[in-house]
Amino acid sequence: MQKSELRKSNLPDVPGVYLFKQGRNVLYVGKATSLRDRVRSYFDDDLIATRGPRIVDMVTKADRVAFEPTPTVLEALVREAALIKKYHPAANVDGKDDKTFLYAIITDEEIPRVLAVRGKDIDFVKGRVESMKYKGIYGPFPSGAQLREGLRLIRRIFPFFDTPKPVGTRSKHQAAKIEFNTQIGQYPRAFDARDYRRTIRKVMLFLSGRGKELRAALEKEMRNAAADERFEDAATARRELFALDHIQDVSLVKDEYRDDERSAGKRIEAYDTAHLSGTNAVGVMTVVVDGAPVKKEYRTFNIRGVQKNDDIASLKEVLARRLNHPEWPLPGVIVVDGGRTQKKAAEAALAEAGIAVPVASVVKDERHRPREVIGARAAGITEADAVLANAEAHRFSLARHRRARSRSLRTR
Repeated sequence: MQKSELRKSNLPDVPGVYLFKQGRNVLYVGKATSLRDRVRSYFDDDLIATRGPRIVDMVTKADRVAFEPTPTVLEALVREAALIKKYHPAANVDGKDDKTFLYAIITDEEIPRVLAVRGKDIDFVKGRVESMKYKGIYGPFPSGAQLREGLRLIRRIFPFFDTPKPVGTRSKHQAAKIEFNTQIGQYPRAFDARDYRRTIRKVMLFLSGRGKELRAALEKEMRNAAADERFEDAATARRELFALDHIQDVSLVKDEYRDDERSAGKRIEAYDTAHLSGTNAVGVMTVVVDGAPVKKEYRTFNIRGVQKNDDIASLKEVLARRLNHPEWPLPGVIVVDGGRTQKKAAEAALAEAGIAVPVASVVKDERHRPREVIGARAAGITEADAVLANAEAHRFSLARHRRARSRSLRTR
């Protein structure tokens, strides 16, 4: 297929799935943030370097491109998996088997759970994962990381359990996880078996790539509830419909080019706080793109309502206030100063806001030099990128704190 032939396809600049075809035979299925831009990339001069000979051969054999727009990238993710399962395209699965991929399963239990499971652990004939039966299986998903991210996003709309053991098994660790996720709205709050079964049916529809059918069911549920004057139920259905169209899923497309793991063009936001004996506490946000600071997008936050020297509470406040600005571009990665505790605090603040962005943290030694970087590779950036962003945030926070302290001294 030649690039000039793309004009016939009239590809839109919207999320969706695309299918390279040879006659009626589907050669490859992919998903995209922008169908137009993503498909065009297969005709770049450096395709063999970035995607490899298998994809070059596929593009050469193809004679047309079909596509399906989706409202969000999240729906493109599950639709891609459904189409791979349906067509088993050679360019997606050659050299792999079912054991390589990840799948989403719905357990066959009194209180079903939704889990991400590797194919090697699934008995497809008996419908079991080890000793556990399942009543629904979805996939394969080419990217395990994106499946897990997708499930986190779906859980924000339709809260479900994903504990390692059945929900009735209450170890201290399991009970603590259930309590925490209930508080942040990712597990059902007031558990009702009938309502939960309805939620699981919605999750099953979504994971099977039947987003239109799910929307139609929600609209019917909303109308029926309103007619019966069950206004709270009608409001819930309306919120779910709205969330399906507006869920923030930018992190799902951070690695569209799976064979090219450079962080070029990725917006990295770094956060730091500074105070002097608990006074004049200041939090900052800095932005780095392509290794260069974007200073016009730096932001400063005067910390309010936080106990002295509480860095975790300060970080959460800064992130919460930053996320209240939907007009600011969302980052591809967030970098925080500190260890796993700070990283988890940032992730909790993002989860509470219903936004999924990967977080990396930079651990310092006693002389405030970088000692370890946590989560950079998983976030799709290099450790050098994380350290650079962190250093810029630290420099800026100190400068802003000195300015705030100077003003405070002048007014005494």
